[in-house]
Amino acid sequence: MKIKSAEFVVSNSDVARCPKGITPEYAFIGRSNVGKSSLINMLTNRKKLAKTSGKPGKTQLINHFLINKSWHLVDLPGYGYARVSKTTKKTFQKFITNYFEQRQQLISAFVLVDSRHAPQPIDTEFMAYLGQNNIPFSIIFTKADKLKPKALERNIRVYKETLLNGLWFEFPNYFVSSATNGLGQDEILGYIEEINSGLDLQ
Repeated sequence: MKIKSAEFVVSNSDVARCPKGITPEYAFIGRSNVGKSSLINMLTNRKKLAKTSGKPGKTQLINHFLINKSWHLVDLPGYGYARVSKTTKKTFQKFITNYFEQRQQLISAFVLVDSRHAPQPIDTEFMAYLGQNNIPFSIIFTKADKLKPKALERNIRVYKETLLNGLWFEFPNYFVSSATNGLGQDEILGYIEEINSGLDLQ
């Protein structure tokens, strides 16, 4: 898939005010400072489509972007460790769950995890939440350029072992990415294109 257009649509904290219609959407979410905004900019070949910041918790709203006038990319707030007040965190954590549980246009989520780190409970717990609510998702391992190939392979293997030793019968679909060198762009966009081609949007 080639990204020919990427347009900002709306930001809000109320699922009921998200775009109407049947346009399929794919939500990107992850722990704060996982590199989500950089990944979105890389996928869309735009430098500033999603706001990037050195401070965790920059994204605090549901952000919809219309891609190729055919599907929505949804940028969701990061969970955990964000430098925001407890009241604010509770608010956006609630509308995150509202989004996942109420948004019928959602086709799949992408949960971003930092490939440099061991599995974090906050990530595995969020994946468990998606699984328990029958919400399809893939994992995207970010910042792969920061690791040597063998270290990256080892970290992904540890992730697989951790999830498969728990409640999971099989490891979720996953991608390896780098916003720095474009790794994973073709695979992630190709995956979305393949799903979209099988949808009946009439």
